[in-house]
Amino acid sequence: MRMVDLIEKKREGLELSEKEIEFVINGYTNNQIPDYQVSALLMAIYFQGMTNEEATYLTKSMLYSGDIIDLSEIAGIKVDKHSTGGVGDKTTLVLGPLVASLGAKLAKLSGRGLGHTGGTLDKLESIEGFNISLSEEEFIKQVNDINIAVAGQTKKLVPADKLLYALRDVTGTVPSIPLIASSIMSKKLASGADVICLDVKIGDGAFMKTIEDARELSKIMVSIGRSLDKKVTAFITSMDQPLGFSVGNRLEVKEVIDTLKGNGPEDLENLCIEIAAYMVYYAEIADTIEEGKRMAKENLTNGKALDKFYEFISAQGGKITDLEDFINVKSIYEYKAKESGYIKTIKALNIGLASMKIGGGRETKDDTIDPSVGVVLNKKIGDKVKKGDVLAKVYLNKDISDEIIGELNEAFTITKDVQEKTPIVKEIIN
Repeated sequence: MRMVDLIEKKREGLELSEKEIEFVINGYTNNQIPDYQVSALLMAIYFQGMTNEEATYLTKSMLYSGDIIDLSEIAGIKVDKHSTGGVGDKTTLVLGPLVASLGAKLAKLSGRGLGHTGGTLDKLESIEGFNISLSEEEFIKQVNDINIAVAGQTKKLVPADKLLYALRDVTGTVPSIPLIASSIMSKKLASGADVICLDVKIGDGAFMKTIEDARELSKIMVSIGRSLDKKVTAFITSMDQPLGFSVGNRLEVKEVIDTLKGNGPEDLENLCIEIAAYMVYYAEIADTIEEGKRMAKENLTNGKALDKFYEFISAQGGKITDLEDFINVKSIYEYKAKESGYIKTIKALNIGLASMKIGGGRETKDDTIDPSVGVVLNKKIGDKVKKGDVLAKVYLNKDISDEIIGELNEAFTITKDVQEKTPIVKEIIN
């Protein structure tokens, strides 16, 4: 088998076999196939696409390039979720304790944020003492003991994905939908869960900009998971504005606690209830999706999910002693409406960039995050406002700059026309 023949085959739009894809991945990870040939194949895939079968073969080859976590020692059905990334996306921190409080076993490996999107690990590490570096034995024991553990990914998981992603990043092939699907699913499958819920974001602040692209990505990922005997559901959700009100690590943790007290933002609460319902249904805890929703709503208001959150934080060494002292900043800048009307847009991208530029996120991997800074919205799309109303508060440890105000000016649009409020979940794909 020759690599050049496979490049030409895909260039002509022909389907690669499982053996041919295994040859590529094994050869590349073992330094037997050079970057320039794999780059050529990636570009051919970018233009010609892949069938669901090819994407499954690619996912399997990447999956078996490294370690696979064995969760068989965890009693019961294991659940996991993945988000394609968004601004203010603190879903895991609400959803995890919620489903764990209902008896589901959530075993999750998470990542860090880069650019305008936040990472689950960064939010958790903003909590004093929280440890994301669990051994496999500690991880499994904790899920067995309290139904939930969230840790960082190990370097031994899916090394082929790390190599391919680095190459895609410098060859203009990142946006290829089958390559995105294989990258996501190889990591999720290596994490060992039985049930995988995928939160596929669309809109201004998301990687997927259109419902059509999100639908295509979702269908491929569900197909890959099902072909490998996993229960997979994709939720296409809106990222036209930040999720919830808060953007910034400790600000988001505080909003998580408010949500687990039953006082959270409507969009965040609705999203977590929807995904939780599917998780507990597939985990055979609820007999129907509707019963799962009812159970989830109940535990968001009766204190059980909140208790599980604090138990989870404590189990991994974290402590939140006083919420009033949890967020410490030098100043809070109030961004006010310049006219009256209805909010038409709150561009998630600009809010995310504003938070990043004041220290709430990373522009490069080596940047240090200030856990207390960020942006808290006072209003959402469709809300009526008067001139001078506070639209957002910016939590700062340095002076506000014209650049940050410029991002906020770009984010908010106010119109005289009444704006319709749209649901957070656009489609569910099984």
